[in-house]
Amino acid sequence: MFNNLQGAPDPHPNPPQSRSPGAERMARHRKRRRSGLRSVTIDIWEREVDQLIRCRLLASASRGDPIALRKALHGLLDQVLR
Repeated sequence: MFNNLQGAPDPHPNPPQSRSPGAERMARHRKRRRSGLRSVTIDIWEREVDQLIRCRLLASASRGDPIALRKALHGLLDQVLR
């Protein structure tokens, strides 16, 4: 409890606890919201994936890659919303 020779009490007697994974996730979510980013989950049809490939926004080999799909959809939104 005492951390020095003068006998002054330690201002933080217990070490800080790390946050749970859920608390960390919520903190990241709130930070993204404050910066103006919104997160949505959408379902897309195979024919829409095919169209992304035809528009050269998605490589055919990446059709099953969720990160590549996200980037392709961002590219589409960038083109449409300019």
